[in-house]
Amino acid sequence: MNGIPLQAGAGRASGHGMTSYLEFEKPVAELEAKITELRNAAGDDGDVDISKELARLEKKSAALLENTYRELTPWQKTQVARHPSRPHFHDYVAMGFTGFMPLGGDRAYGDDQAIMGGLARIGDRKVVLIGHEKGNDTESRIRHNFGMGKPEGYRKAIRLMELADRFGLPVVTLVDTSGAFPGIEAEERGQAEAIARSTEACLALGVPMVACIVGEGGSGGAVALASAERVLMFEHAVYSVISPEGCASILWRTGEKAPQAAEAMKMTAQDLAKLGVIDRIVPEPVGGAQRNPGAAVESLAKAIGEELDALSGIDADTLRRRREERFLAIGHNLSR
Repeated sequence: MNGIPLQAGAGRASGHGMTSYLEFEKPVAELEAKITELRNAAGDDGDVDISKELARLEKKSAALLENTYRELTPWQKTQVARHPSRPHFHDYVAMGFTGFMPLGGDRAYGDDQAIMGGLARIGDRKVVLIGHEKGNDTESRIRHNFGMGKPEGYRKAIRLMELADRFGLPVVTLVDTSGAFPGIEAEERGQAEAIARSTEACLALGVPMVACIVGEGGSGGAVALASAERVLMFEHAVYSVISPEGCASILWRTGEKAPQAAEAMKMTAQDLAKLGVIDRIVPEPVGGAQRNPGAAVESLAKAIGEELDALSGIDADTLRRRREERFLAIGHNLSR
C-alpha cells in the first residue's frame, strides 16, 4: 500500500474537518498562521483596527494558494490525490446523491467494505452507484482496508452492474484506491480473476456508465471500476498502472526517485486527457477538493449529470461498441 505523504505545518480547519498542510504548502501555512494570530490579537484588543492589514494578508494568501496549485508537479498532485481530507465515497453519497440504499455482499464469500455500492439518485435520475471507500480516521480506514478491494469487493461490483443492466439503470463509479489488496488471502480467493471479470462486466454493460477518478486511480484495482464509455477525472487526481514509489523501486531500486517516476509516467489528469485515456477534467476548488469538499462534490455531480444526459437514449449495442472503440483507440494513439 502507498503511504500517506508526509505533511508539515499546523492543522487548519476546513469544510471537511481538521486537516494538515502538505510539505509544498509550507509558505501558505505560514501566511495563514499569521492571519490566525492577527485575528486572535484583534479579539483580545477590540480598540485596534486591523481590517486593512487582515484584508491584505488574506488577499496575499489566496493569491499564493492559487499560484501554488496552478503549478503543481505530478508528484505534488499525487500528494494532493492522497490527502486524507479529500472527500470519500460516503461524502459523495451525503452531498452529491440522494436516497442511497446500500447493497452488500458478493453472494459467495462476504461483504468487502473497501468497495461500496447501492441504488441512488443524482438529481432526478436513478443510478447504481459503486465506489472505493478509504475511510477518514484510523478505525474506519482499517474497516475499509484503506480502499484496497478484495475479490469479494469486485464480485460485489459485478453483481451490482448486472443488477443495473437488468433494470436499465445507469452505472456511476467513484474510483479512489492505491490498488487492489495484494495480500495472500486475496490471491487465494482469486484476486486477478475477480478484477478481470469486473473489467469485463464494465465493458459488457448495456446501460450508460460514467467512471470518475476522484483521488488515486491505482492499477487494475482502479481499471476494474473505470472501464466506462465516459471517464471523468478531478484535476488533481492521478491515474496510473503503478504507484510512483513502485515504479521508482523497479527502475532505480529506490523509492526516493518517486518524483521523477511520477513525471515520467504521465499520470495527471492533464497528461491523460491529452493521451485520450480520460474524457473530461473536472475542476476542483482552489487548493484542492480537501479544502472545500462541498464545492468539489457539487462540481463532480454537475459533470456526472451532464454526461448521463448526453448518454441517455443510446441503445445497448451502440454503448458496447463505443466502449470497445474507445479503448482500442487508446492503444492505437499511443503506438503512433
